[in-house]
Amino acid sequence: MTRAKMTRIEEARAGNITEEMKEVALAEGVSPEFIRKGLANATIAINKNIVRKDLRPLAVGTGLKTKVNANIGSSQDHIDHSEEIEKLLVAERAGADAVMDLSTGGDVNAIRRRVLEESSVPIGTVPIYQAAHDARQKGKSFVELTPDDMFDVIEMQAAEGVDFITVHCGVTHSSLDRIKAEGRIMGVVSRGGALTSEWMTYNKAENPLFEQYDRLIEIAKRYDMVLSLGDGLRPGAIADATDRGQVQELITLGELAKRATDAGVSVMIEGPGHVPLDQIEANILLQKRLCHGAPFYVLGPLVTDIAPGYDHITSAIGGAIAAGKGADFLCYVTPSEHLRLPSVEDVREGVMAARIAAHAGDIVKGTGAGAGMERDRAMSRARKALDWDEQIRLSIDPERARAIRESSAPEDGDVCTMCGSLCAIKITSEGGGGGH
Repeated sequence: MTRAKMTRIEEARAGNITEEMKEVALAEGVSPEFIRKGLANATIAINKNIVRKDLRPLAVGTGLKTKVNANIGSSQDHIDHSEEIEKLLVAERAGADAVMDLSTGGDVNAIRRRVLEESSVPIGTVPIYQAAHDARQKGKSFVELTPDDMFDVIEMQAAEGVDFITVHCGVTHSSLDRIKAEGRIMGVVSRGGALTSEWMTYNKAENPLFEQYDRLIEIAKRYDMVLSLGDGLRPGAIADATDRGQVQELITLGELAKRATDAGVSVMIEGPGHVPLDQIEANILLQKRLCHGAPFYVLGPLVTDIAPGYDHITSAIGGAIAAGKGADFLCYVTPSEHLRLPSVEDVREGVMAARIAAHAGDIVKGTGAGAGMERDRAMSRARKALDWDEQIRLSIDPERARAIRESSAPEDGDVCTMCGSLCAIKITSEGGGGGH
């Protein structure tokens, strides 16, 4: 059985700077000692299962560039294995730092194994989805599963090389009671949270992932796999944001995060969800305070509920603010959120929107090599020089920028068809003056 001799946290706390820490430091533009200290105090997590020997490690956390995750995966209504692999490759080409396989339809084992084989970025999963799928394949309801059934799936996925897993350990009787007492418009919108609460209600028992948390820690430690402590009670409507159920779950996740990191296992904390603009900063502050600075992984957040078809934009607005205030990892949202399973093009659009949000946040944080303002300054200089090739090269999406530029070529190649001969930059460059 594969087993880590010392986990990354244990190495860091022993004062050791490993080759992996050096590799991550180079990618982030920080010192190896900075990475070591972040691992030691659990404000940085490195996503790479020890089974995946050739994978480039991905660091997430305080003082590092904001990362972007893309979700892919089949559903019960749409099963196309090759399409999910295409989504993986498109997400990677678009610049996603990690991908989660959330498959719930078809041969989910085959999809996940192919994703692990084909990917060049860390892969995450939500094991409870497979547990529900397996129960359905056996003609059972999810509530009939035993805790052993759930942990067997987690062990299997870890052994296959999954780099981080979402586990909804904070969905407890206590947090569910608070939601019921306060009332919500949308209730529980997380699939993992809903499955867990249904299991608890039917079996009149506590959440096994909470009750047997040490068992979960042991599996993660064996593979140096990151536990992404999921927000099963995240708000699905901005009217439900920052309520007692959400905050109670976060308090629990903070306590569980410390137990894991004390045992040498890295964690990330997942966060909302649908949050109005004026509550985003408070949500980041709460998470960082209650979870001892653990890396924060947010879905969006979406800042309005009324934009189906454009939720990659609503999430990018919230994501930019969240990243600027200290969120470390943005989970993309695609234009098809709330409407259907995303297409390949939806995946690309979602990644690009989230990358723009992440970069906007990094400008505020000034983190990492190449982050902050330098790329933007270079773009401004290229615009001043009317250097179109350099502008395209510096673009976050050069392919799209070039296609738009070439679709409407002006007579004067120095300018674009927006202004033509009235181009302010050309006028002031030639005349040496200013103007309106």
